[in-house]
Amino acid sequence: MSANYQEDNIKTLVFPENIRTRPGMYIGKLGDGSSPDDGIYILMKEVLDNSIDEYMMGNGKQIELTIEDNRIAIRDYGRGIPLGSVLDVASKLHTGAKFDTVAFKKSVGLNGIGIKAVNALSAEFTVRSFRDGRTKAVSFKQGYLAEDAPETNTNLPNGTLITFVPDDALFVNYRIVPEYIEKLLKNYIFLNSGLAILFNGTPYVSQNGLLDLLNDNMSEAGLYPPIHLKGNDIEIAVCHGMQYGEEYYSFANGQYTPQGGTHQQAFREAYVKAIREFYRKEYDASDVRASIIAAVSIKLEEPMFESQTKTKLGSKEMAPGSDLTVAKFIGDFVKRELDNYLHRHPDVANAILQKITESEKERKALSEIRKVAKERARKASLHNKNLRDCTVHYTDKHAKAAESTIFITEGRSASGTITKVRQPDTQAVFSLRGKPLNSFKEPLKMLKNEEFNLLQAALNIEEDLDNLRYNNIVIASDADPDGMHIRILLITFFLKFYPELVRKGHLHILQTPLFRVRNKKETIYCYSDNEKEKALKKLGNTAEITRFKGLGEMQDEDFAELIGNNIRLDTVLLSKTDLIQELLTFYVGDNTRERRYFIINNLRVEKDLTPEGTKAVA
Repeated sequence: MSANYQEDNIKTLVFPENIRTRPGMYIGKLGDGSSPDDGIYILMKEVLDNSIDEYMMGNGKQIELTIEDNRIAIRDYGRGIPLGSVLDVASKLHTGAKFDTVAFKKSVGLNGIGIKAVNALSAEFTVRSFRDGRTKAVSFKQGYLAEDAPETNTNLPNGTLITFVPDDALFVNYRIVPEYIEKLLKNYIFLNSGLAILFNGTPYVSQNGLLDLLNDNMSEAGLYPPIHLKGNDIEIAVCHGMQYGEEYYSFANGQYTPQGGTHQQAFREAYVKAIREFYRKEYDASDVRASIIAAVSIKLEEPMFESQTKTKLGSKEMAPGSDLTVAKFIGDFVKRELDNYLHRHPDVANAILQKITESEKERKALSEIRKVAKERARKASLHNKNLRDCTVHYTDKHAKAAESTIFITEGRSASGTITKVRQPDTQAVFSLRGKPLNSFKEPLKMLKNEEFNLLQAALNIEEDLDNLRYNNIVIASDADPDGMHIRILLITFFLKFYPELVRKGHLHILQTPLFRVRNKKETIYCYSDNEKEKALKKLGNTAEITRFKGLGEMQDEDFAELIGNNIRLDTVLLSKTDLIQELLTFYVGDNTRERRYFIINNLRVEKDLTPEGTKAVA
């Protein structure tokens, strides 16, 4: 029998329910703060973007960010919101000054949605504007107006102060990771030389723009001093290191675009073309870009991004209706400025030529091995039982990586369970058969390994990371010794061959609960003994406690919770001080004796987990 479909089934959602009902349309995923693209960081960014736009228009040189007990306050010293519009810009969608390209010619936020989404998704939200000796404040709770205070006099400088607390009814068990905020702030200051951002009193400032960004992200000295080129509405910094792959940091109107877009692709092509013309030789593009680390920033009018979270630039023209394309603008600049730079710095030109020559030799030596490996993977993938893809890749051939997640699992039991309870539209499953190879010890053997070739094919990273099919790559292994070993070997593979994928925050570890505590009314999943004790206090000592031993032994309903809205992920993070070669040599190399001493000296036993236990066993 078909469901009844009448006029009363038709609903019109208005603010704030339109945003609270479909938050993914406005901020992407909600998350718990364990990933840098989780919603709480997007909320911060939406507010900060407005302050940055003020700075870009020449108003205010300092922004203050304060976080205390999940209460986030952002104060800028720009022009301040016109006092008569404070209520509207905080609560009426598609309301704002950025539709006026005179007031905000090359800003980031263009749709009049940003702080409205922050307001709707916050337990508490207050916006206060200071403007020409007068001030106005409006407060909300979960997007609903709580207080519309009258205007008063003030002696405080012009600007805007926004204070909010993300709603824990939506962002369940969220936590704020300072390292993610630091990364966000650094991107802002690198793109806006002279701007000072204070984070809980600590200043972040850059005088050298993208040159500082490159130096901050390079774990060791490059093969030559970084090339730094600046022009009207464009800035580029580029160098070559010893890392594998290509590493890019792209920005549009001060907005970090981790998924790249038209500007990043234009730079990649322009760089290869300029190098070929300078040396008068048709080098293979992969040899020219091998081990490159580069940053590119452009400013354009009314940029088009591929989602509200603005992670990828889609604009083809520098301005709507303009004959000047992004590709031509960047291509002409790179050809002219890079050619001039290399003529003036022959030592740098020689270093680049030597790097290209070495990359060419290495590529040719490995080409036959890779050819055989790819052919094996292609044949095997015709009958590939390892991958259960998500339907978004079938229903939309242009589906973006940001929309999907892949779980790498071990064993048939866990794989079968996660496949049954996953969200099939956006979650894929890749099943491992046994333990992976140690990629660090046997890199050439790994290239011939069918498992790894199928995994590379599933991720679509055989050639480069541009078309990565999944934004989140999640290692889902048991928390026992075998599972930990598999986890380490998979991390080794990505660090060895695709470090950029790790540096950009795509690789995660699925955290699995140790206990389930429940009564007839509520179920709580606990990831530590401390969480278990809190759950018992909440539900009472009559609650039932289940100890989970592994993913394969969990019930379907438990697994559905584990990978659904309550998913907990630990992102594999790499900092500039993390030297990949040294890390892999120590943890998965042949230095068994040193590792044994490390384990002994850092071992914790039961007595060390009690108040009486104060030191590790030596």
